[in-house]
Amino acid sequence: MSNVVPRSVKNVLAGISWPVYVLLYTPLAMVAFYSFAPAPNSTGYSTFAYGQLFHDDVVFAALQRSLILALVSAAVSTMLGTLLGYGLCRFRAANARGIAANLPSLIIYTPIIMPSLVFGISELIFFNFVHSTIGILSAGLVTMVIAHITFQVPYVALTVFARLAGLDPNLFEASHDLYADGIKSFFYLTVPVVQPAIIGGFLLGITLSIDDFTISFFTAGPGSVTLPIYIYSAVARKGISPEINALGTLMITTVMVLAVAHFFITRTRDRRASLLPN
Repeated sequence: MSNVVPRSVKNVLAGISWPVYVLLYTPLAMVAFYSFAPAPNSTGYSTFAYGQLFHDDVVFAALQRSLILALVSAAVSTMLGTLLGYGLCRFRAANARGIAANLPSLIIYTPIIMPSLVFGISELIFFNFVHSTIGILSAGLVTMVIAHITFQVPYVALTVFARLAGLDPNLFEASHDLYADGIKSFFYLTVPVVQPAIIGGFLLGITLSIDDFTISFFTAGPGSVTLPIYIYSAVARKGISPEINALGTLMITTVMVLAVAHFFITRTRDRRASLLPN
């Protein structure tokens, strides 16, 4: 049976795909284009907005907080999400029916599909309750890290869970037959197998953290302004300026670099795995 796709089908798919690509990437290209606006009292394209941005101490402080928030929350959520995905896959009951059979999916998907506004408000209420009760977790960078970990863990767990769900369960039995206990089986079998998923979850966590505004807005304190919050406040005060476009361009570039890095890491590992003898 031939797997060749007819030319008419290819043309239809291309006619659907390209308008979608245009809608997706044209706004991003416009942000980058307007970031090269001319300097005051001059004409032509320039990098004046980038120069102003790099000399703004407020922006660098917000960038530093965003990086700390992204790296710390992504690292912790990667560890917790990996353990959660592993536990949900390995220790679910084989004879479960009904809700019990779908419980892993419910645990993972519910925080993902929940609106970020509801999630942010619930985090705000929780932190206010804890602070008023025992005097800890006042709004600031710590509460933001905890909130980001909370919403990143399901994404990592889902990635790891999907990777483990496709494995042959006999591999784990074989590792036990080779005298590997649970800990050795986890570090010498599970971790190498799900390493691409772990790396992908970590990069995804960084991207989600840098991009997040709603949850950060509800859990931030007066001295914990991140880049998304800074951009929102700057646009609310003086509209969209070339400096904001330059900052948006840098954020878009960062996300694209992370996506490309994840792609090449995954492809390199898959190629190495395909070269191994069966």
